Amino acid sequence: MAGVDATLLDDLTRRGLVNQATGDGELEQHLAEASRTLYCGFDPTADSLHIGSLVPLLTLKRFQAAGHRPIALVGGATGLIGDPSFKAQERSLNTPDVVSGWVEKIKAQVSAFVDFDAGENSGLVANNLDWTKDLNVLDFLRDVGKHFSVNNMVNKESVKQRIQREGEGISFTEFAYILLQSMDFSELYKRHDCTLQIGGSDQWGNITGGVDLTRRQHRGKVFGLTLPLVTKADGTKFGKTESGTIWLDPKRTSPYAFYQFWLNTADADVYKFLKYFTFISVDEIEALEKADAERAGKPEAQGVLAKEVTRLVHGEEGLAAAERISQALFSGGIDELSEGDLEQLRQDGLPSSELPSEYGDQSLIQLLVDAGMAPSGKPVKDALGRNAVLVNGEAVGVQSNGVPAEVFAPARALHGKYFVVRLGKKKYHLFHGAR
Repeated sequence: MAGVDATLLDDLTRRGLVNQATGDGELEQHLAEASRTLYCGFDPTADSLHIGSLVPLLTLKRFQAAGHRPIALVGGATGLIGDPSFKAQERSLNTPDVVSGWVEKIKAQVSAFVDFDAGENSGLVANNLDWTKDLNVLDFLRDVGKHFSVNNMVNKESVKQRIQREGEGISFTEFAYILLQSMDFSELYKRHDCTLQIGGSDQWGNITGGVDLTRRQHRGKVFGLTLPLVTKADGTKFGKTESGTIWLDPKRTSPYAFYQFWLNTADADVYKFLKYFTFISVDEIEALEKADAERAGKPEAQGVLAKEVTRLVHGEEGLAAAERISQALFSGGIDELSEGDLEQLRQDGLPSSELPSEYGDQSLIQLLVDAGMAPSGKPVKDALGRNAVLVNGEAVGVQSNGVPAEVFAPARALHGKYFVVRLGKKKYHLFHGAR
């Protein structure tokens, strides 16, 4: 069929994005024959998705670019239950009102990755609460539960791990999660002729449950495809920093902090991440890797990765702000930063604190020590002596204006309330609240 890219699975495989697939090799032919509808589910476990959700989101986008129709399913119902897959312990249940609010925010986030004006393969966002809210327990047990063997369910790896973990176990609520997710696939097949579900490798048991239920209820031939969970070469958890999780919501992780996260990717991970998280061709990524290996000095791959992913998530404006802030901190052009840029730094870009309401006899040296810029006064005093303490880009002399009331005078504040202090070459702190 015209418009369908038959090389999609080959490209996903080259990128390392194919973990498991059902159908014994039939999926490739199924996708090549016609435009297909596929879905991926996103449960609202917070008011924002984090970067771990980017791989499936971008995979939906890849399928749509190849001529298929993506459905982003937001779990208004499954989010009330909680997926037990490879979780060490039971989730805390959130109230319907809280989950409902999270659903709306996540619907807006996933919508940024799906094209709703693409003709026959225009995407859509669905909510599984639509087909579960009026379902009574007897109908659910008769129409869905009868198709599941408890013997098979307890042998699912995600459930087995919880059962075998001493002192933890699993509640019937989370045990029944697979029935709800399987029902999603069956319903989307019935409503939208959806024949493929994608998800992380931890979803294999839930996905195969949906494949089986759709066959039993509708005699439908459907497929499942899992994507690898993202891991880092050093064994640490992907998407976590000292300051916490990297979120897609700019109010939780600023575009600047988001950009810096990718910029700090290890050499051992960067080329894999370029394949996972960007639309740069595999050939170009491999050429970049070769050029970086032959070039003396810092690789260019991290800069490419940071730019591409920040643009995908935060747009050109978010990328421009992240690059502007990074350049200003590197070059010392602090006075060029907008108020919004400084708000990003205050949010999560730099250590920050509010200026004291009264300085009293406190010295500038003690103020910087109290802010955590140095373990004692000696490094600060030494830096002052060699003009290596800068406030809003201007050096502070130890004799001339080393008094807090003078250094942080309102007239010197950026946008009336901000002071960026640099100690030496790399130590920064943002003070705010000029009087």
